Amino acid sequence: MIRAIIIDDEFNAVKNLKWEIESFCSDIEVCDTFTNPVEAISAINYLKPDCVFLDIEMPEMDGFQLLERLTFRDFDLIITSAYDNYAIKAFKEHAVDYLLKPIDSEDLLKAVDRVRENQKRNVLGNQLKNIIKSYVPEKKFSRLALPTLGKTIFVNFEDIIYCKSNGSYTEVHLNTNSMEMLSKKLKEVEAQTNDSFFRVHNSYLVNLHYVKEYVKNEGPYLVLTTGETIPISRAKKNELLQVLNS
Repeated sequence: MIRAIIIDDEFNAVKNLKWEIESFCSDIEVCDTFTNPVEAISAINYLKPDCVFLDIEMPEMDGFQLLERLTFRDFDLIITSAYDNYAIKAFKEHAVDYLLKPIDSEDLLKAVDRVRENQKRNVLGNQLKNIIKSYVPEKKFSRLALPTLGKTIFVNFEDIIYCKSNGSYTEVHLNTNSMEMLSKKLKEVEAQTNDSFFRVHNSYLVNLHYVKEYVKNEGPYLVLTTGETIPISRAKKNELLQVLNS
């Protein structure tokens, strides 16, 4: 089953598209719909859908601005619009299709077929990766390389308390009461760390070994053993609680 989210500021447009999907695409599950793009951002980051139907013209935030604010983008994007002048920009965002309103059922089916093909390729790709992993042992590193001026510092993961995004850089806060500035984005640092680290917020990656308290009021937020507080995004709250309680 392919899980989809519909985003459109017009309630009737959401209702009509949902009806067409449920009527003509039995393998597509509409797991949620939104007329508020801000709420949709949190839902996409949390639910991690396979496909998103996204309207471009919305008053509070247009579809392209919504895409820029997402941390999760591993889904097939289908743009919906009453205008055809956004098509080029849509495909620059790697949209699999561009549907003009009112949406024709045949056009919808063609777009969904492209999503199905992409999903099949993803499944085959993951299967191939698993086969390769079974024959080639994955290299595990216990240190993070921090390139600085003229040299590279190697820091043990257990010495890292948390990492904080700072534009195109990342602040690496250590248990030696020091901080190193790394010329990498936070998502690049996250990819190099181990299971002890959790991305609790767009701007924060925390070593869970340093978590002292989880405070659900006024936030919520984490209190670290150092006394520092780290905000938790709503999209990450439930997943974090599962990890902390496991």
